Amino acid sequence: MGLLIISLNPTSINVQNIILGNILGIADEDIYQVAIIMLICLVLLLIFWKDLLLIFFDETQSITVGLSPLFYKLLFFTLLSACVVAALQTVGAILVIAMVITPGATAYLLTDKFKTLIKIAVALGAITGFVGVYLSYYLDGATGGVIVTLQTLLFLLAFLFSPKYGLIGQKRQAVKHD
Repeated sequence: MGLLIISLNPTSINVQNIILGNILGIADEDIYQVAIIMLICLVLLLIFWKDLLLIFFDETQSITVGLSPLFYKLLFFTLLSACVVAALQTVGAILVIAMVITPGATAYLLTDKFKTLIKIAVALGAITGFVGVYLSYYLDGATGGVIVTLQTLLFLLAFLFSPKYGLIGQKRQAVKHD
């Protein structure tokens, strides 16, 4: 709907930047805004980490110990929404979704331990973010697109070669049991 309105009323808004983002075109104020949102989210997640884990994995137990699942769910999804909105300008609307899902999905293929999954997902997101920005500068490509392409390549590698969940790993397990 928004793209239709923009196309009917020509302005200086670049539709490609809305969809794909433009990290090199963001203002200093936007960088400060992203940094503040990141800091707030990180602090709140560190403070409420154990409560959030309990609520998302065993809501009944969290109620038993006196936690309010509604409060913590609202907190979590508010933080997630703030991060998504902050990322929209840098990587674009479509790619934000891929950047939220792909590192976690890749990490899920590589481990069964939740703490390890979080560490792997954060590392994958950070590394592909830095490498993607660097490559997009030299390739003269959309930053978000390069980052998501790197994340997708890593996901495909994990999907193929993960010892437990990868296609090749599952075939090896099947051969061992035969």
